[in-house]
Amino acid sequence: MSSSHTSIALGYSDVPPGHVASVVTCLEMRQKPETSPIPLPEGISLEPFAGDDLASYRALFRKVGEDWLWFSRLFMEDQKLRDILNNENVSVYVIRNNGEDIGLLELDFSEPGQCELGFLGLIQGTTGKGLGRAIMNYAITLAWSKPIERFWVHTCTFDHPSALSFYLRSGFTPYAFQVEMRPDPRLTGHLPRHAATHIPLIDVQ
Repeated sequence: MSSSHTSIALGYSDVPPGHVASVVTCLEMRQKPETSPIPLPEGISLEPFAGDDLASYRALFRKVGEDWLWFSRLFMEDQKLRDILNNENVSVYVIRNNGEDIGLLELDFSEPGQCELGFLGLIQGTTGKGLGRAIMNYAITLAWSKPIERFWVHTCTFDHPSALSFYLRSGFTPYAFQVEMRPDPRLTGHLPRHAATHIPLIDVQ
């Protein structure tokens, strides 16, 4: 992952009306950690996302990420998203519990020698039960089964409060901070206004 070195003014900076901003922590793993396989709980399966049904993909993306203001794939142009879902170097998995879609895992091997953990998320009510750890160990195994030298991910201040510590415990090391600013998807209609209640909604006047 390349990072921009454009300077940001010291002190406070105003965020334009109708936008949100978060601090992003970039993390990487330079070698596979010692992990033990954790069996998935009964009824849980990971199944490749088949085809390029954008509506069903975005519905799952919202279902998993609404609480944390996931918005990147909601703003993305249809053809660009279709290209990602059909990219042979991108592995998208639907996490299911007895047939119900409860999560999303995406690994991107597009950069030679690297794998990005694009998305790993579970719907509300499924966390805190050890499932996330089992899925992460599965993701680590999948990533390092390819000839990579680097496995990386980023998380931000909109994410679950335990996300950063979870990545650290998984063997990732922080290497950079970034600031991301985007239109608030709750104001554009891409997410409902009640999404991500831990992030203030400021109406544009």
